Amino acid sequence: MIFILPVAAVLLGFILALLFKPAINNAVKLLLAFSGAFLLSITIFEFLPELYASGSKNIGLLIMAGLLLQILLEFLSRGAEHGHLHLDQNTKTIPWLLFASLCVHSAFEGFPLSQNQDLVYGIVVHKIPIAIIISSFLLASNISRIQIIIFLLLFALMTPLGSYLATLDFWSESIRNDINALVVGVLLHVSTTILFESSKNHQFNATKFGVILLGIGLAYML
Repeated sequence: MIFILPVAAVLLGFILALLFKPAINNAVKLLLAFSGAFLLSITIFEFLPELYASGSKNIGLLIMAGLLLQILLEFLSRGAEHGHLHLDQNTKTIPWLLFASLCVHSAFEGFPLSQNQDLVYGIVVHKIPIAIIISSFLLASNISRIQIIIFLLLFALMTPLGSYLATLDFWSESIRNDINALVVGVLLHVSTTILFESSKNHQFNATKFGVILLGIGLAYML
């Protein structure tokens, strides 16, 4: 499940973008708000307490380092991790900075999944709208379909790769916890950014608020 679900989420996002691209804009925004609330709640309710319970040193410092790492990654990806993608759609080649940033982000978020099963669902829910947005951009560009498929396939495999690397024996428990703290920082930045940007011009939207409450409630029940 750890290895299959994140890949399936990217594949589902690509199929939805391919079939319903013109008609799903509002639905994607709601799904993005839901995913941000769900991922943030899973991180706060389960992942963060488990991390502090480990008794590792410098957790707070490493969480802040993860926040800074995600800021750097979003500078390279132009915000694709939280649903913003501002690139030239006339491009004919793979946007390599976007690709590299997404791969690093995905590998990091995959690292703790073998230790935290519920976080798998948060990552999957997060990946579906992101995959829709990225797929929609790539399909609207002049990039060949073969390149698009390779891009998405490699992107989808990065999270399982991170999960696999976490299972290798050479990691000490202390190093695992340090990396997990970085991941918490990454997830906190991504999820809160999604929520802060979920309402245009900071106007109250009852539907999005209800979706956010649903995400929080489902995460709490897990």
